[in-house]
Amino acid sequence: MNDKEGFYTLKGYQISEETTFTTAMEDYLEMVCRVLQENETVKVGGLSRILHVKPSSVSKMVSQLKDSGYLHAQKYGVISLTDKGRLMGEYLLYRHEVIQRFLCTLNNSEDELEQTEKIEHFLDPVTVINLDELTRRLRT
Repeated sequence: MNDKEGFYTLKGYQISEETTFTTAMEDYLEMVCRVLQENETVKVGGLSRILHVKPSSVSKMVSQLKDSGYLHAQKYGVISLTDKGRLMGEYLLYRHEVIQRFLCTLNNSEDELEQTEKIEHFLDPVTVINLDELTRRLRT
């Protein structure tokens, strides 16, 4: 899909991105970073409870993130971030915060978690930065 003109389905746009970092990987890495902001350690069982998924699903994703260079993890052990994982995780947390703050400002609400979770994967970094600036202006 080299032709960038015209419309595509969501799947078509996703295929054209040719990325190996999936939205599910983003969700897990973001949560690992979120947990590590408040706790010294994170384990498969904890992520399983927080994300409402089976421990086997967490183990599989942790393995993928480890193989991709984002995490360090030993079987049944503590999960930690690599430098690459920390950088990506900081961005994912920033992106989440920007979108959440924008939606709360727009909708005059205190919590827009569900909408944030649904749309955060679809905004590129330039849009996130611009949305952050717009939200700052709207709040002044």
